[in-house]
Amino acid sequence: MITKMKKLIFLVHNKEYEPFLEQLRSLGVVHVIKKQQGAIQDAELHNDINMLGRLRTLLRELSPLTKGNSNETSSLESVNAYSVLEEYDALMDEKAALEQRLQVLSRDRAQLQPWGDFDPASLKRLADAGYAINFYTCPVRDFNEEWVSKYGVVEILRDRQKVNFVTVTYVNEEIDIDAEICRLPQTSLGAVEREIADIAERQAAIPGKLSELAVRGVPALKETILALDNKVDFSQVRLTGEHLADDHLLLLEGWIPEKAVKETASALDLRGVFYEVYDPQPDDDIPILLKNNRFARLFEPLTKLYMLPTYQELDLTLFFAPFFMLFFGLCLGDMGYGLLMIVALPVMTKLFQLINPDFSKGLVVLFGASTMLCGLLSGSFFGFPLYDIDIPFIQSMKNLFQTDNSVMFTLSLAIGVVQILFGMGLKAVNLTIQCGFKSALSTIGWLVLLITVGVSALAGIDFKNPVVMTLLILSLIPIFLLNSPGENIFLNIGLGLWDTYNMATGLLGDVLSYVRLFALGLSGGILANVFNQMAIGMKPDNPVAGFIVMALIFVIGHALNIFMNILGAIVHPMRLTFVEFFKNAGFTGGGTEYRPFSRKTEFTD
Repeated sequence: MITKMKKLIFLVHNKEYEPFLEQLRSLGVVHVIKKQQGAIQDAELHNDINMLGRLRTLLRELSPLTKGNSNETSSLESVNAYSVLEEYDALMDEKAALEQRLQVLSRDRAQLQPWGDFDPASLKRLADAGYAINFYTCPVRDFNEEWVSKYGVVEILRDRQKVNFVTVTYVNEEIDIDAEICRLPQTSLGAVEREIADIAERQAAIPGKLSELAVRGVPALKETILALDNKVDFSQVRLTGEHLADDHLLLLEGWIPEKAVKETASALDLRGVFYEVYDPQPDDDIPILLKNNRFARLFEPLTKLYMLPTYQELDLTLFFAPFFMLFFGLCLGDMGYGLLMIVALPVMTKLFQLINPDFSKGLVVLFGASTMLCGLLSGSFFGFPLYDIDIPFIQSMKNLFQTDNSVMFTLSLAIGVVQILFGMGLKAVNLTIQCGFKSALSTIGWLVLLITVGVSALAGIDFKNPVVMTLLILSLIPIFLLNSPGENIFLNIGLGLWDTYNMATGLLGDVLSYVRLFALGLSGGILANVFNQMAIGMKPDNPVAGFIVMALIFVIGHALNIFMNILGAIVHPMRLTFVEFFKNAGFTGGGTEYRPFSRKTEFTD
């Protein structure tokens, strides 16, 4: 369900504006309509927003480094978040500079290694004495032995492809050698190696410095981000006010839950604030606050993951929640996996929160219970056929619940038909709420037509039956004549034909999409059984080693299977919900989440 909202308009004197905003924030129930006016030119706000982004980015970088490290040092000294940012930037600059310098040194080392470790200063001393040393390289086939006597050539390195050599000549002597002259760095190989080793040591120290900085800085970062977030939020609301009467008055608009109007009005009356309360208008962008029971509230993260409904339409959370729970169970379909989800609840909750951080323990318990119940249909317990055990109780369970693959296939399609028809019923309700009952007549006609045809086909009733014929004719009237109330009859007929084409081509595809429930459950069971066979077949004859190998294959195999199947059991039901069900329910979505103007007291990511 969607909480009913009321619109609030405030008129405040400019001298009382900021104290009024402080009071409004302390109430924490008004969703202020933020506008761009004033905020675009405010340099301080832009600087705060940029800094907030930098601090959040830094926190994401440093937070993983605090795991396993003591937080004692953070309590021994006062740490400033901005100094943490400066230290981090300095370390990153140092890291980048070291990497850049290392690239240069690596290139120098590659150039010097063929020539060995020599001191460039000795070359300068020889030059001062009148001798020039030049470095050359050429292919082996181009090397001329006459160069040895003519230019004092000394070979330094020769391999199959090239020759590295130096010439020893007088300083001003001309050299005519068909070879590539090598321009070597003005340093020795030993000096380069020592500097590379020093850089490697400095690079190795950076992770430790970052970890130490994380331990000291993360608490300060969280505290500063919280304060800066509150400041930015207050500034955005402050600059939202529309200036009136030569800037003497400011106009502010917002939304408040209907149930909170009375208490908020009392607090505003005590301060003497002028305000007016209005009902929402159809063209208003009304923030959405979902209000569901404890069961449906667990599934709200899935609704928000797609998009919130608009204020004028139904919240479908309660309506898709039972289906989604059933879909998950059918996709996973193993009693052992369901039991593990409940027994290892903290671990499994962490796993689910990797998919969506808002998933709760209660949702995991429901998924586990659904998996156990759906596992009764196949009798699978960690891939083992439980119903093969000859125990009276288990055999009675087998007689009650076990189904074969053909029945599971049919069941998946039947569930799809039920959910799609249920969605069409919700669409009719939605259209009635938003546009009036006339707009829902065409959808109701399709619903009556499909149900009549389906029931007649399943029950073996002849379509010439008077009751069936009457229902079919009555359903065709709104489909072809009332699908667009108030429009020309020929337009209605044309739209009816178009709807018929879309229904004929789309409905079959929508229903067939539900086969994935059967396919995922079947594939997960086959994989579980394969891992069991591997564990049994690959164990050595030695009892101890055999047990260890079998246990390792069993645990690792089923861990992989659980992870992959849980991911599939979330993703594919989401696809069925967001595409097939939401489409047939006429869900449009796009609502803005209700975010009351309030002071944040706890840090949240």
